[in-house]
Amino acid sequence: MTNEENLKITGRIIAKAWADEGYKARLLADPAAVLTAEGLDLPTGTTFRVVEDSATVQTLVLPARPADMSDDDLDRAAGGLSMLCDPRGGFCF
Repeated sequence: MTNEENLKITGRIIAKAWADEGYKARLLADPAAVLTAEGLDLPTGTTFRVVEDSATVQTLVLPARPADMSDDDLDRAAGGLSMLCDPRGGFCF
C-alpha cells in the first residue's frame, strides 16, 4: 500500500471519528481493530495508540530515531527543521 493510500484511509478514519462518537470511542479503545477494519495493513507486533487533541491539549509525536541515522545525519536534520504550526491557527513550535 502506498503512502498516499494510507493518507486517504487515515483521513477517512479521522472524518468518521469526528462525525460518529461511537466510532471514535471504538478507535480510542481498540485502534488496531479499527485501523485493520478500515483496510490498513498493520505490522505484526506493533502497538497502536490513538490520542485526541483538544483546545487545551496538543500532542507532539516524537518518532523513534532510525537505527541507521548517524550523529552527523542527526546534526544535519536538527539544523534543517522548519516551524510547525497547528492548522487551526493555534500554537507553533
